[in-house]
Amino acid sequence: MMITEIEDYFAKGCGRCARFDTPDCSTRVWAGGLRELRRICRDMQLQETVKWGHPCYMHAGRNIAIIGALRGDFRLGFMNAALLKDPDGILELPGENTRHPSLIRFTRNDQVAEREAVIRRYLSEAMGYAAAGIRPPKEDVDLEMPDELIEALDADPELAEAFRALTPGRQKSYVINLGAAKQPQTRMARIARFRSRIIAGKGALER
Repeated sequence: MMITEIEDYFAKGCGRCARFDTPDCSTRVWAGGLRELRRICRDMQLQETVKWGHPCYMHAGRNIAIIGALRGDFRLGFMNAALLKDPDGILELPGENTRHPSLIRFTRNDQVAEREAVIRRYLSEAMGYAAAGIRPPKEDVDLEMPDELIEALDADPELAEAFRALTPGRQKSYVINLGAAKQPQTRMARIARFRSRIIAGKGALER
């Protein structure tokens, strides 16, 4: 079960897997670097919250950045990263199906201190966009939607409206997920399972 208290993340982990609250949890491996990222975010007066089981930092009512840890690295991910200019070329793509580099990846705990000045500049830039109400322009994404999804949207106006309101990236996450299913029955079952998530404005991989 995902954590809901911020201190639990830094003491025990996110709660998403069986390694939660064990010495093998990724948050234990990267504890020093994660604490440094937290210090920087809090020092910049970002509001600290828990979202999706991870520390999320907000400004002017908008999500700015989120902290995460895996076995091989830990990272600071930026929301609305399409706006960031990235003059230092430090941002990386979080996955092969993403369009915009949005995260700073660390493979050593001491890298946070080495990159602190850059981290602060990027956070400050993102905070400025949030304060000014600036959002990335909507992108037209050419999606080849499975027939089952088209039929479900045609039959369910509430679902269709919610799906159209999703960001292109979130729409794409569902198309990719459904496209990976070989059988029509599997795709239909996934659509039914995804309905509440789509209505809530979330992507396929969001909790």
